Amino acid sequence: MADLSSNFLGIKSPNPFWLASAPPTDKEYNVVRAFEAGWGGVVWKTLGLDPHVVNVSGPRYSTLRSQDRKIIGLNNIELITDRSLDINLEEIARVKRNWPDRALVVSIMVPCDEDSWKFILPLVEQTGADGIELNFGCPHGMSERGMGAAVGQVPEYIEMVTRWCKQYCRLPVIVKLTPNITDIRYPARAAKQGGADAVSLINTINSITGVDLDSLIMSPSTDGKGSHGGYCGPAVKPIALNMVAEIARDPQTQGLPISGIGGVSTWRDAAEFIALGCGTVQVCTAVMVHGFGIVQDMISGLSNYMDEHGFRRIEDFRGRAVPTVSDWRYLNLNHVSKAVIDQDSCIQCGKCHIACEDTSHQAITAEKNGQRHFEVKEEDCVGCNLCVSICPVENCITMRDLAPGEVDLRTGKTVSGLYANWTTHPNNPMAEAAPVAEQTAAVVGA
Repeated sequence: MADLSSNFLGIKSPNPFWLASAPPTDKEYNVVRAFEAGWGGVVWKTLGLDPHVVNVSGPRYSTLRSQDRKIIGLNNIELITDRSLDINLEEIARVKRNWPDRALVVSIMVPCDEDSWKFILPLVEQTGADGIELNFGCPHGMSERGMGAAVGQVPEYIEMVTRWCKQYCRLPVIVKLTPNITDIRYPARAAKQGGADAVSLINTINSITGVDLDSLIMSPSTDGKGSHGGYCGPAVKPIALNMVAEIARDPQTQGLPISGIGGVSTWRDAAEFIALGCGTVQVCTAVMVHGFGIVQDMISGLSNYMDEHGFRRIEDFRGRAVPTVSDWRYLNLNHVSKAVIDQDSCIQCGKCHIACEDTSHQAITAEKNGQRHFEVKEEDCVGCNLCVSICPVENCITMRDLAPGEVDLRTGKTVSGLYANWTTHPNNPMAEAAPVAEQTAAVVGA
C-alpha cells in the first residue's frame, strides 16, 4: 500500500488532503467532522482583529453550472470569520489538543501595520497550531479595507509583512497568493525574500457570475445590489495549475514548498497538483457541494494510482511534471501529429466535421460513397486537436504522432527526429533569442 502521509514544513498529516481556509473550517464543529471523515489537515478560516466584521444576511454564493446542472464554478462574497477572536483561539487550541496527528494551520488577515501582526501572532502560536497562513489573496470585502488581495498585489508589502511574521512567530509561515495579478512569480519571489517557508495558491479570482435578466440585477444581490466576489471550483483548476507551475519552474523560487489550491475535486486533480510540485493540496468548493465524505474517494483513488505506478510515497512523483512545462519557443516545430477517427466507436454525430469545417482546416470529410461518413484527410490535418476535444465519445478520435522518416502529406516534407536541444535548432525562429538560463527548471525540491 502506498504511504500517503505528508510532512510539509515539518507539519505532519496522515494524507496530503487539507481543507482550505473557508466556510467549511469556520468552527470547531466543522473541523472535528472533517477530521472524523478522514481529512489530513485544515487551514482554519481567516482570523482578524476587527470586531465589527459582519457578513450579509442574504445570498453569499452564486454558481456557474454546466448543462447537466453540475457546479463548475462558485462565487462567494463571504468575509473572514465574524466570530470573536477569543472563541476562535479557544476552539483551535481544543481541536489541536484532541487531534494531535492532524495538521492545523491558522489563516490570518490583519491591517498592514507591524503592531497588528505583532499582537495577533503570539496569540495564535499559543494555541498549539502547526503553522500560519497569511491571507494575501481574498479579493472582496476585506481588500476594500486594505487587506487581502490589496496586500497580495504589492510584492513589497508581501515581503514586509512576511518579515514581521518571521520575526514575531516561531511557526512555519505560509503565504497565500492572489491570482488577481499579471505575473504570479513576483509575489512568490517577494514571499521567499521575506523568509516565507512556503506559498499556497491560488486564492479566489475576482468575478461576477451573472445577471438576472428579468430584474437586470447582478447575482448574487442583497436588497437590489451586489458586489464582485471570489470565484472558485473546478473551472479555476487550469489557472491554478499554470500559476503553480510558474512558481515551481522559476529559478528564483525553485525549491519553495507549495500547497496547491484551486478546483481540487478528485484524487486526479490532487495528483496533478502534486506532479507539478505541491506538497499538499487544499480543498473547499468540492466539500461545500458534496460534503466531507469525499476525502475517502480521494484517499483510495490516490493510493491506487500510486500503487499502479510504483510510487511508494508522495515524494516519489512530486514535481515530476515540472520539467515538461516550457515556454512556447522551446517546442519542437518538427514534431507532427494527425487526428485519427475510430470508425467502430464513431456515433456519426458530425460534431468533428462541423467544428473542423467551420472553424479550423476543413480536414474531416462528411460522406463516403454517398453515405454519412467522417474521416480525417491527413493531407489537410494540422494536428490542432480540436476534433479530439469536442468529440462526445471518449477515445473515438485520437492523435497519432508521425515517426521520423514519415512524409507529412500536408507539407510533403519528411518528419525529422527530435532534437536534444531545440533552443539551438536551425528551424527554431527564436533560437538566438532563447536564453539558456530560462530553460526548464529542475524538479521542485530535488
